[in-house]
Amino acid sequence: MKRWVFTFVMILALGLLIGWRLRYNHAQLAQQEKIRQMMLTAPPEVVTASAKLKTIMKSYEGIGVLQSPLNVQIAPKVSEKILYFPFVEGDHVTKGQVLVRLDDADIRAQVEQQRAALAEAKYRLYQAILTQNPNNVSVNTQILQQQASLASAEANYNQVQQNYISQVASAEAVVTDNQNKVNSAEVGIPNAKAQVESAKANLNNSIATFNREENLYKQGYVAAQDADNSQTQVSVEKANLDVAQGQLKSAYSALASAQAELKSAQEQLAITKTTGKANIESSKASLNQTKAALQYAKSNTAQIPAYKQNLAALQATVNTAKAMLQDSLAQESYTIIRSPIDGYITARNMDPGSMATPSQTILAIQQIREQWAAITIPEDISRFVHLHEVVKITADALPGLIFHGMVTQINPAADPLSRQFTIRVTLNNVDERLKPGMFIRATIVTQFFPHQVVVPPEALQKSSNGANEVMLVGTDNKVQKIPVVVGASDPSGVAILKGLKVGDNVVVLSSNPLKNGQKVNPSINHRQPINSVGVVM
Repeated sequence: MKRWVFTFVMILALGLLIGWRLRYNHAQLAQQEKIRQMMLTAPPEVVTASAKLKTIMKSYEGIGVLQSPLNVQIAPKVSEKILYFPFVEGDHVTKGQVLVRLDDADIRAQVEQQRAALAEAKYRLYQAILTQNPNNVSVNTQILQQQASLASAEANYNQVQQNYISQVASAEAVVTDNQNKVNSAEVGIPNAKAQVESAKANLNNSIATFNREENLYKQGYVAAQDADNSQTQVSVEKANLDVAQGQLKSAYSALASAQAELKSAQEQLAITKTTGKANIESSKASLNQTKAALQYAKSNTAQIPAYKQNLAALQATVNTAKAMLQDSLAQESYTIIRSPIDGYITARNMDPGSMATPSQTILAIQQIREQWAAITIPEDISRFVHLHEVVKITADALPGLIFHGMVTQINPAADPLSRQFTIRVTLNNVDERLKPGMFIRATIVTQFFPHQVVVPPEALQKSSNGANEVMLVGTDNKVQKIPVVVGASDPSGVAILKGLKVGDNVVVLSSNPLKNGQKVNPSINHRQPINSVGVVM
């Protein structure tokens, strides 16, 4: 009996629950239908934008590579061994700075030989003149002797000057070499100090370990072998510290030795300069004295007849000797190579001791403070690019930085394969951030369209016949399809040539398709993007 009562109660409760659920679902469906009807009758949400007066700028973005306007490959004019070449890639050099010195011993010997040959040719000429004028033998003899003495004094004076230059250059090279040794020794001291500190730390650590192991051994917690091993490690670390301190002492000793050698070289350079200048002054005084003696000898004769016909051959010999001497002097000057420009060394192909020849490049120098960007442009864009136009340049290697250059060259002929024209943009690179070989991107403004009525490109729609149109929002929030004539465009928008005026609101985004005369609910105006070269008027 109790079972039947319980079953009846459960069935009744279940029926009541089902009835309540059906009524609840019916109410929910009614509410959803009401909301749907409201949505169907409510104005759709739209996003609008105002037509604005702007300047449309069309631009072209090209790519290119930076180049140095001056890339000088330096090779010698004579074949000689390199004695002096202290520069490496990345060193800055100035115009006129000595870069390379070649061995000039053989050429200097040739110069002296040519000087001697010239002096001999002059002496023979003067001897011939003397024999042609027996009436003035004594006077001519004095003149010729003084002229020969003058030639000898001039040769001696030139030799003293050349010796001074060579000796000073050699002494300066020794000073530079010893300075490099001092620099090298100074670099080794911090490393030796660091090794000593490390050895001290290791020794302290091993002593602490030994004390701990010894204490544990006395308490019976570790074996005697562990304590012995710790003590052995202390001895090892002491030996390592002694070695490191010895190395530090050696480094200081090497530095002191190098500094002493540098001081000695500097003193020797000063002595060389002082002695050389004194020799030059002494030789110059002797030369002036010889000139005075020659003038005195010439004053003793009223006139020495000129026998041009007899002396022509000897005069030609003198002229030939002079030309050969000038050629040897020119060859001697070629042993000193100077920088033709201000710039940076970008290639070093030889070292001191190498044999340099005119067919081999020793080094390369590039100008950095001005850069060229070679950029290719399509033939349809080339007609819009002009000389002296400003170009915006960015480099992948320098993110966030913008440079501005100027078009300085336009190749009038296109590449026959790619149909591309090449332009050259010159950039001022005073801060030297830009480097030759960098990949760059160039933005060139090709066309300007000022005072245009502009709307976002999202506002444009296509009619059934393919014409452009927009949805104009009136003051009563009702929309109307308006046919428009479009013009130029850029990332900031599209120019409307006909159909809109400044201030008209157009739909750029709608939740539902719109019809003529339909009322809408406009939201906040669409924010129009403006590209880097766009200008809002």
